[in-house]
Amino acid sequence: MGAVNSLEQRLRRHVDRLAGEIGPRGLFAPAAYRAAADYIDAELASGGYEVTREPVPAPKDMPDAVCHNLVAERPGTDPAGIWLIGAHYDTVPGTPGADDNASAVAALLEMARHFAGVSPRDTVRFVALANEEMPHFTRPSHGAMAHAAGCRRRGEKIRLMASLEMLGYYTDQPGSQRYPAGLGACYPDTGNFLGIIGGLVNTGRIKRLAAGFRASTDLPCQVLITPVWAPALVRSDHFAFLLNRYPAVMITDTADFRNPHYHSAADTPNSLDYPRMAAAVTGLCGAFERLSGG
Repeated sequence: MGAVNSLEQRLRRHVDRLAGEIGPRGLFAPAAYRAAADYIDAELASGGYEVTREPVPAPKDMPDAVCHNLVAERPGTDPAGIWLIGAHYDTVPGTPGADDNASAVAALLEMARHFAGVSPRDTVRFVALANEEMPHFTRPSHGAMAHAAGCRRRGEKIRLMASLEMLGYYTDQPGSQRYPAGLGACYPDTGNFLGIIGGLVNTGRIKRLAAGFRASTDLPCQVLITPVWAPALVRSDHFAFLLNRYPAVMITDTADFRNPHYHSAADTPNSLDYPRMAAAVTGLCGAFERLSGG
């Protein structure tokens, strides 16, 4: 119980720092954006990681803008491939972004902390990604596009890219969960689960990921494997990797299909469910440890 409480406390500390103290962060607020990047860098470095700051191209209308992806790796003992876990650290203007996406950055930091004590067979890479929010999404200034293109240029074998996208909002209220058109009849109407969303071509990896998650935590998990990439299912950093012909999934609390505070000033640290967020991180650590041969 002590370890679980400690994990909850660390997750809350990360979210409080990013969303409570730093607040809205992006190229529209460069000082806050730098503060967020510095915090993430320092947290990864404190776990023994060497952090690489990967420059992200500036948008055309802001040629002097500077931002970076923050990259850290746990090298594999026989690194035939890379399991890549990413989370964007920017927000839209006007929101502190506790769930979107400080919750996922907090999870990324705690997963890196976990893997510092693991000897995986494959390399596990952690990337805090810049500029996911509009208008950068899928443009050259999109951090995930920059990193995915770099992976392709280097000929890296990405076994799976997992985009952590809002992991902190859960409720047991019946009727709290909504879905894109046509999916509601197939899934529960209560927003108390974590979702794993991916394409039909990646079915095997997704099933292994979900099995490892369920074996490591009691938090419910719902899986959507679809041949159709509807707009609601690709609006995160995994899409950049799909465009670069890498297998990728989104792991999410389903964002505005559940969370009423999405992209608003009400997306604050106190709106999140830290016990279930900790359960999600525990499940993800277990799943990726199994996948990477830890």
